[in-house]
Amino acid sequence: MSAPRGPRQEERRRTEERRRTFPALASRPHAEEREFASTWWGNAWVESMEDTALDAARLQRGRAYADRGHVAAITVTPGRVMAYVQGSRPRPYRTEIRLRTLGDDDWEDFLDAAAARPDHIAALLDKDMPHALAGSADLLPAAGDLTPDCSCPDDGYPCKHAAALCYQTARLLDEDPFVLLLMRGRGENEVLADLTRRNATRSAAERSATAPPIPVVPATQALVPRALPALPPPFRVPAQPGRPPAYPHAPGAPDPLALDLLAGEAVARAHTFLATGLDPVADLTPWQDAVRLAAAHPGSGLTASTRALYRDLAAGTDRSPTDLARAVAAWRQGGLAGLEALETPWDPPAGPFDRARSALIAADFPHFRPWRNHLSTPALQLRFGRDHLWYGYESDRDREDWWPRGTPDTDAVGALTALLGR
Repeated sequence: MSAPRGPRQEERRRTEERRRTFPALASRPHAEEREFASTWWGNAWVESMEDTALDAARLQRGRAYADRGHVAAITVTPGRVMAYVQGSRPRPYRTEIRLRTLGDDDWEDFLDAAAARPDHIAALLDKDMPHALAGSADLLPAAGDLTPDCSCPDDGYPCKHAAALCYQTARLLDEDPFVLLLMRGRGENEVLADLTRRNATRSAAERSATAPPIPVVPATQALVPRALPALPPPFRVPAQPGRPPAYPHAPGAPDPLALDLLAGEAVARAHTFLATGLDPVADLTPWQDAVRLAAAHPGSGLTASTRALYRDLAAGTDRSPTDLARAVAAWRQGGLAGLEALETPWDPPAGPFDRARSALIAADFPHFRPWRNHLSTPALQLRFGRDHLWYGYESDRDREDWWPRGTPDTDAVGALTALLGR
């Protein structure tokens, strides 16, 4: 077991994590004259500089410098991006771009927003930045938020060397949005560790709220010599199966994640046998069983072990980790019926589906567009399952990236109310 870190060691570790240096990016001699970056957040970074530039010609020369690879290795620290840029003179210029770091309250808003939705966490792990998540704490700079500085004699705002650095930084952001989080004050491991703690706290709170107390007997009382009474009646089957203990890493011991999977499987299947006499796994397809396994382990793929679990289960079923995360959200929403609502559109008979549209209009909800068993707006969706329950879905506006949210309900208005948190 490693010794605990002292305050100085912890501060040194945090300082090292908050400094990343990226090798010089390759030149792009045949780059097309269009948006420089390939992601919406990379282009938003470029626009924040272009909107306040005083000379379009300097921007064009800076973009040409970037395309020809004149920007050396880029170092990113909280509030600062620095690189040496080769200009027309033999000696390169030291160039910086500064921006404001986020305060503690802004970070709380961002982390709360990320932890509240599994699709946001899945997007970050897939190196994607959802619009709603970026807007929760003003991550992207607005016009005037970037402050360039360069050792060259040019007093342009920005000079062509600072413009080149800004354009190349957009390419870094395309590849990894965690670079943007580092600019705003926190490293990737810090953010993931905080999200893991929040997920663990939420899971523990949910378990403590639903698990019944376990009867106990003090050891001193159990060892007192006496005639034992008749055995008490068997305990009632608990409402939910318990969680296995955490298994430590030890040389030569079995893999802790494998042990956790075996114990969790045994507990869940034994609980179902006790409660119903049925085997919940017997009729599942390999994909459905993979979703069930992933859903039994909270964390949405945040920790190293659950990221490995998500990756292996997704690869074994020819799906992506994002596909698995979305399916896990559907499973947690409604089990096998919830997964079917996610994956299988169908044509419901006339009756409840048509009455639901009238009920939504009567309740003053926005107009929903019907398609098979779906009712949709640009950001909200209800799906009518074969079990006659309505399942709520949510997406960033006009992205058609639907994620299960809320609690299923027999009434469409009730399901939508739960989705909106009213």
